[in-house]
Amino acid sequence: MPHTLTYGTENAANNAIGGVPTIHYFDFQSRGRGQAVRLMLIDAGAAYQDIRYTFEEWPQHKHSGPIAKMNPCGNIPIIEMPNGKILTQSYAILRHWGRQLGAYDGKTEDEKYLADVICDIVSDWRTLFIGAFFSNNQKEDYPKHKQGNRARFLKAIETHLKGSDLSQKGPFIIGNEITYADLVLFQLCHDENLIQDGRRDLKEYPRLIQLVDAVQSRPNIKQFFESDAYLG
Repeated sequence: MPHTLTYGTENAANNAIGGVPTIHYFDFQSRGRGQAVRLMLIDAGAAYQDIRYTFEEWPQHKHSGPIAKMNPCGNIPIIEMPNGKILTQSYAILRHWGRQLGAYDGKTEDEKYLADVICDIVSDWRTLFIGAFFSNNQKEDYPKHKQGNRARFLKAIETHLKGSDLSQKGPFIIGNEITYADLVLFQLCHDENLIQDGRRDLKEYPRLIQLVDAVQSRPNIKQFFESDAYLG
């Protein structure tokens, strides 16, 4: 049976997005696209309910019952809002909530564009990461990924951040204001185990370390990582 967790206390951010969302996602530590969705709520101080499915039980729920009707694509995260509205596609959810919150999305067109660029790069990177990490031949495929595709994406993101006039104004992608794309990038670095062990595997990417440090130092995110709610 899926198990349910509740995080946070309902606040003004919940009012802005329409209440306390229920997140349907894998019971996979504090990882994956669903965790990027949680991170925005955590950073905003919002409450949410978590319904977590093991990898073994998910196929049953995917193909039958209420959850199967919520997303025709058959993937998660799926968000249920109190008014019955269903939200799907993690990055679209983040942009949607950002607009409702009046934050996380940049203010100018240039800021929005740069955030979208980095998010698209991360999306491409995550697809290749998942393919290698969950490969039937992981022992060979994942090391190749780390030396090849992962290094290529890290270098590209570092170049974007160092070369952008906006990024040079502060620690985040568009400078001093955090965006949904910072959360998406941070989460993938976490899932690739790049932020652990003193950022050892990011030592060649100092601008990216600056961004990761800035995200993890935000008060609500820092509190989450130091709490029992963080599952690794």
